[in-house]
Amino acid sequence: MRSGFTCIVGRPNVGKSTLTNALVGQKVAITSDRPQTTRHTIRGIVTKPEGQLILIDTPGVHKPRTLLGERLNALVADTWSEVDVVVMCFPANEAIGPGDRFIAEQIASIPRVKKVAVVTKIDTTDKQAVGEQLLAVQKLGQELGIDWAELVPVSAVADNQVDLLSDLLMGMLPEGQILYPDGELTDEPELIMIAELIRESALEGVHDELPHSIAVVIDEMAMRADRPEDKPLMDIFALIYVERESQKHIVIGKGGSRLKEVGTEARIAISKMLGVPVYLDIRVKIAKDWQRDPKQLSRLGF
Repeated sequence: MRSGFTCIVGRPNVGKSTLTNALVGQKVAITSDRPQTTRHTIRGIVTKPEGQLILIDTPGVHKPRTLLGERLNALVADTWSEVDVVVMCFPANEAIGPGDRFIAEQIASIPRVKKVAVVTKIDTTDKQAVGEQLLAVQKLGQELGIDWAELVPVSAVADNQVDLLSDLLMGMLPEGQILYPDGELTDEPELIMIAELIRESALEGVHDELPHSIAVVIDEMAMRADRPEDKPLMDIFALIYVERESQKHIVIGKGGSRLKEVGTEARIAISKMLGVPVYLDIRVKIAKDWQRDPKQLSRLGF
């Protein structure tokens, strides 16, 4: 038996969360085309007859402009120094840039950790471009002294070579007993997963500057007491925090139309995850400049 931890890293929006979900076989991390969607280290658990692979999806490493950004970068650095394998993602449809090089330089200095390069999103471009990206990633490793244990092209969306990557990662883990019960797919707390599903819905279709200003907190959650056993209902009261009055109007929409869409989409996803019908009440509040305020960051869980 083998068991251990693999950290998935890369700059924002390179497909880390989508890859994590594909490897687990079920959604455990929210996804969005907005950079810096992930704000927590999320564990996805893959259990096979030969062992258990615990995947840690991390926030995208970036040049921070706020205290939140600094804390997210520090979270990633702390995570990748304590794992058995680091997987770095490079999208097939984008040239390697300064952000990629910066992250690669950081992981090059981590001792005794296997490094794997994954070229993601190979379904978005042609074979020649994928081949050129593989060569570019290999060259980057040579320049920085990284001996890539594996270099794998993958499409998480098209399920192309996901199983191969899973098997390769499992084979790199140390010998050991499984750490989580068979069938468990994540150790992410339920309240955080629910808040993340609401935030995922809120991220859809909003202005470019708004996603970073959205935070979600579950204020209250309980089964409704007066319901018969065969008709359960979960009551969830959530708060969406934004930084300015103008952002509040965007999230709510004209006549509350946008917030209603967010609530409907999130309620369906939460009900599917929990396996019970859900009543979801969402309110929008302003926490002025919360990304830069240490006290508010702590209150919001960062």
